[in-house]
Amino acid sequence: MSNTAEAAPPLAAAPARRAGAYTFGFLFASESLVRAFNASVLSIQAHDLLGSSQKVSVLSTAVSLAVLAATLNLPNLLRRLSARHAYFFGITLLVTASLLIASFTLPGQAFGVFLRNTGAAVLQVMLSLYILDNIPRDRLAETEPLRLTFSVVSWTVGPAAGVWLYTRHGPLGPQIAAIVAALVLIVFFARLRLAEPRAQAAVANRPYHALANVRRFAAQPRLRLAWIIAFGRSCFWSGLFIYGPLLMLEGGESKMAAGLLLSLSQAMLLITFLYGRLARHMGVRRVITLCLVLAAGFSFAAGVAGPAHPLMAGGLLLAGALATTGLDGVGGIPFLRAVRPHEKTRMAAVYRTFIEVSEIIPGFIFALILSLWDLGAAFMVLGCGLAVVAGYAWHYLPKSL
Repeated sequence: MSNTAEAAPPLAAAPARRAGAYTFGFLFASESLVRAFNASVLSIQAHDLLGSSQKVSVLSTAVSLAVLAATLNLPNLLRRLSARHAYFFGITLLVTASLLIASFTLPGQAFGVFLRNTGAAVLQVMLSLYILDNIPRDRLAETEPLRLTFSVVSWTVGPAAGVWLYTRHGPLGPQIAAIVAALVLIVFFARLRLAEPRAQAAVANRPYHALANVRRFAAQPRLRLAWIIAFGRSCFWSGLFIYGPLLMLEGGESKMAAGLLLSLSQAMLLITFLYGRLARHMGVRRVITLCLVLAAGFSFAAGVAGPAHPLMAGGLLLAGALATTGLDGVGGIPFLRAVRPHEKTRMAAVYRTFIEVSEIIPGFIFALILSLWDLGAAFMVLGCGLAVVAGYAWHYLPKSL
């Protein structure tokens, strides 16, 4: 892979190779652990800095706008790098983000979250390219849930451990854990020596404009549909991760209760492989729609319980997480089956914007709602929005999917 390979140590000179579902499962789990250690800390620390849920919502929305702009321009950056170097660059952003967040300052919080989410975007785009290059399309319904199942330990242990470190050792505690996990990820990825994805090599010398990519994406109905489904799924998770801990705090529960809520919600990932099997029997369309309907109902019910009954609301959100886990398992399949091979890099970057948009739009709406009502109203609105996405998915997803 390098012109200087003969001067490198024997391990570095080993030939690049292809990989299977288990390799990508371990890789995704390792990357997830880096982000999991500070996932639950972000909204709690922002609340400690700003003092209100409404201000946290405004900050989250502003940062997500910046991340959205960066994500749309990823192809122009990544085409100048090999996939291997781009992945290392993403890890570097995560490490830098942890150092900034540990400063416990408002600028450090804002810029740190920006780098963290941008680094996650880089890693997820590159991982998608590796998966699409190594896994046959007819096996995606099996391998995607498997990949997420591998991350169960990371997302179950990380959020609660992060809050525990935050309460015991201050802002530096969870960030040190995240940096150590990032160093382990660097070593693991370096030893894999994955072959360069064909899609990455194909676009190396072809510049693209971010808005042109968006227009190209929007011109394809199947990609638009895949994005809307992913947007709905991400709205639930961003709502849970940002506002779930705040609901616990405003309901009088401890910071550890907030961390445990997120850890328990991520333990649901253990059953993602079951949704893959269910999709093979019922069809992807039915599973996606059912999961969206259930997530909508439980979110609305959690909003009705609200801060007045935080434990009941938390239990209902966990039920919603159980349903949304099915979307994590099979909800990405419409995109993976619809994207054209020669457009993988460009369309993956646009598709991935569902994460930022799912924080920007609900964050803007919630900021307005929280200026008038409590957090319960925000979850009621979330439930209504998910019901709309469910109807859209049922109507437009092909019955053969």
